[in-house]
Amino acid sequence: MTATSKRRSMYMKNRKKLAVLMMWAAIASAGLAYLPVAAHQGTGQGGGPGASGTGDVNAANLAAAIAALPADPLSDAEREGILYVREEEKLAHDVYTVLYEKWGLQIFANIAASESTHMAAMALLIDRYGLEDPVSDKPGVFTNPELQKLYDDLVAKGTKSLIDALEVGAIIEEVDIVDIQGYLKDVDNEDIELVYENLLKGSRNHLRAFVSTLERYGVEYEPQYLSPEEYREIIAGSTERGNAGGG
Repeated sequence: MTATSKRRSMYMKNRKKLAVLMMWAAIASAGLAYLPVAAHQGTGQGGGPGASGTGDVNAANLAAAIAALPADPLSDAEREGILYVREEEKLAHDVYTVLYEKWGLQIFANIAASESTHMAAMALLIDRYGLEDPVSDKPGVFTNPELQKLYDDLVAKGTKSLIDALEVGAIIEEVDIVDIQGYLKDVDNEDIELVYENLLKGSRNHLRAFVSTLERYGVEYEPQYLSPEEYREIIAGSTERGNAGGG
């Protein structure tokens, strides 16, 4: 099986998981919408550190919370944000899948799985507002040309060395945080705000995981997109939890 075939197989498995999550959403009771980072132990190639954290979003509980909120008409900015972030979460998933196949470090597999739950969370908004889903079934393929170029550039960097790969992980999470924060400024609908706030918690947890792994390899990561102040605040923070009420 080629690397492309393996990535396609993994991606289709994740889509099946999404279908199961959506089924449970119909019967889930309200509760925690965001699951905390859990440490997963593993070893990377060469015996390097492979422990990582994931920031899963429980799509079933999140769906129950969203259902209790009004579905007000979308503004153009809100519509644009939903479509962009949906594909941006796919980018993270697909890049981490490639990097796990290349380097075998467990953090990439763990956070790729977590990104699948972030995609599922955005799919809830796609379905709720009847939007056309921009996500392709094909790994590494994107409707948005900016995201396509970003994916290509990140994969090229991440396959150069393991340190480059871990830096790519930190870059992705920085970009996610900056982009979602930007879209949040134009959000009035409570359900969209709830989803975005949960995704932000996940991205901050993922950033901490990549930075701490780089530190174990003796590398001090320098923020590329976040301000030094915000970056230091995030890294100094602890595992974040969210709830169905947001915040």
